[in-house]
Amino acid sequence: GAPSITKDGVSVAKEVELKDSLENMGASLVREVASKTADQAGDGTTTATVLAHAIFKEGLRNITAGANPIEVKRGMDKACEAIVAELKKLSREVKDKKEIAQVATISANS
Repeated sequence: GAPSITKDGVSVAKEVELKDSLENMGASLVREVASKTADQAGDGTTTATVLAHAIFKEGLRNITAGANPIEVKRGMDKACEAIVAELKKLSREVKDKKEIAQVATISANS
């Protein structure tokens, strides 16, 4: 189809179709990451896609260098738990309509 301009990670991920079946499997995982992020958070799909790529790339690099894939996965799970805990510490509840409007403005790209 005709090219379109978008800043939405889900839209971009859905359009990626690769000829190599293994590469397409990886693209499918990225599509799932973007889709789940959109469903759960409603925003952040591009960030989630970039993070998924970086995590995959580093995981593959470590496994190729001889690391145990199970241990790599356990390390990723531990890192995820630590990141979520830190984000919860940094987060704060939105208190009024003004703050809701500020969050909405940022989410809508101003």
